[in-house]
Amino acid sequence: MSGWYNKLKESKLNLIAGPCVLESKEHAFHMSGALTEICDELEINFIYKTSFDKANRTSKDSYRGEYDLRKANEIFGQLECEVLTDVHESWQPKLLTNVDVLQVPAFLCRQTNLIKACADTGKPTNIKKGQFTSPESMKWAVEKHGGDVLLTERGTFFGYNNLVVDMLSLVKMKEYAPVIFDMTHSVQQVSGRVTGGNREFAPVLGRAAVAIGIDGLFMEVHDDPDNAPSDGPNMIRLQDLKGILKTLLEYATIAQQVEHVICNDEVPGSIPGGGSTTVRVSYSGNTSAFQADAGSSILPTRSNSYWPYYDL
Repeated sequence: MSGWYNKLKESKLNLIAGPCVLESKEHAFHMSGALTEICDELEINFIYKTSFDKANRTSKDSYRGEYDLRKANEIFGQLECEVLTDVHESWQPKLLTNVDVLQVPAFLCRQTNLIKACADTGKPTNIKKGQFTSPESMKWAVEKHGGDVLLTERGTFFGYNNLVVDMLSLVKMKEYAPVIFDMTHSVQQVSGRVTGGNREFAPVLGRAAVAIGIDGLFMEVHDDPDNAPSDGPNMIRLQDLKGILKTLLEYATIAQQVEHVICNDEVPGSIPGGGSTTVRVSYSGNTSAFQADAGSSILPTRSNSYWPYYDL
């Protein structure tokens, strides 16, 4: 069983990260080592993501990778961290003996044989929600698998060439399985023979998702994304990663401390009118009550962290 998967509930932040595609053994060692070092320093639960084959490319001439499954599996077994990789056909999962978590790509989230083949390995499987799929329909993907499943939101088609992220999807899918938010694929722009993207918006969406209280983040990271053979425009620069993660950790702390807010309207018309109301805020199970006037903030700002501001 994956140690990364087993730590999902106890970690401050869970991260799936790495370059889009396996470019070389040397690059995989460099990237996995650099990412592990950053995540160890920040106490982030990390698993290395890279694809040995990018089978869902727009053009037949687009880069898919340098290695077949067996050679890629050998390289994965030499890395000093856990590995997650995509599978596209039902014969592949059982051969990836050195992979800790399997991933079903978004375009294949309804492929029954592929999902069942992943389940047969006994390994956790990350099923990415299709761009064409409702969050409610992912219940059936989880049911097909029947084992340890994660669901990943990566944006929904908005017209032909745009994606939009419905943050309510993250909440709805938590009913079925732990939910991961894919920061970088959510900012892709699908047009022409090569898919573009806006990496500068990825951290913005990531902060929003973490504040909601998701189970983990997915982001593609590269040391030189502008010259990467695949998904360069939306991948995070390795040099920017630590700063982004530090900010995301602050948002994750908020989500974990402020579990829920219960407002009891004890004075008729107090919301949104005048008067006062009792607000109970739970911090990791410790409930405190505040008496507040309408329009006031009930939580003070605390140093070195961001705290929610609630208007009554």
